[in-house]
Amino acid sequence: DVVNKISDIFGIKKVGHTGTLDPLAEGVLIVTLGKATKIAELLTAEDKEYIAGILLGVETDTLDITGKVTKSKPIDLSKNIEEVVNSFKKTYLQEVPKYSAVKVKGKKLYEYARENKEVNIKPREIEIYNIKLLNIDLKENIITFKVSCSKGTYIRTLCGNIAEKLDTCGYMKELQRTQVGDFRIEDSITINELEEKIRSKEILNNLNSNDDRSNYFITIEQLFSNCNEIRLNAEQVNKFLNGVKIDNSKLDGIYRIYSENNFIGLGINKEKKLKRDVII
Repeated sequence: DVVNKISDIFGIKKVGHTGTLDPLAEGVLIVTLGKATKIAELLTAEDKEYIAGILLGVETDTLDITGKVTKSKPIDLSKNIEEVVNSFKKTYLQEVPKYSAVKVKGKKLYEYARENKEVNIKPREIEIYNIKLLNIDLKENIITFKVSCSKGTYIRTLCGNIAEKLDTCGYMKELQRTQVGDFRIEDSITINELEEKIRSKEILNNLNSNDDRSNYFITIEQLFSNCNEIRLNAEQVNKFLNGVKIDNSKLDGIYRIYSENNFIGLGINKEKKLKRDVII
């Protein structure tokens, strides 16, 4: 939905994203435009940070507020909630929710679930780097926490796991993604703000200028500014642009590629061979 909206706003077909959000969620979504859509795969592995709320005592089939109630259980908060939440700072095998977009034999899990078909899928290893209890609302039976985690972590499942360890059940009532890699929510722009700036032509003027555009946009060159650079001569540039691997003694990794002082794209060095990745 966001991609279609951005496409309409800018009148551009090439728009992509680097990781979906649940329908009920809000927060950071990295959107790529034009040739930057080619770098989406390089950004999907970024670690993420969320703020989530768990409603205790009730479970749904989707593990969130959008599903049907399947179970209820008394709430006994005699356990130390903060201690339980902190105990999830670890690496563990996490079950994949049956209502998810993970594909099995070319079909998404939620499609099987809607047909009441069971699919066996192995748990996935994820890592919770940090987790912190933010609030306990005893009146509404809601606990709120902040978590930073590895790619592929399902916060819905984490909410259920926490509730289970509290000897009850629960589902994810709210979710906000506050960070993806180095992209933070406080540096983000909402759809409404974007539309307003388009109407005022502020962003379009900014987009077409050579000034610092970090307020609204970040170029591929800026995004990978922490990567080392490789400068190629004319003969090497021709080979690089045509997909020919070039001998290179540098360490394995992603590099910014330049022809003289002109940034031409990204390359990947592997086993002393440089190959083309993204051309701007």
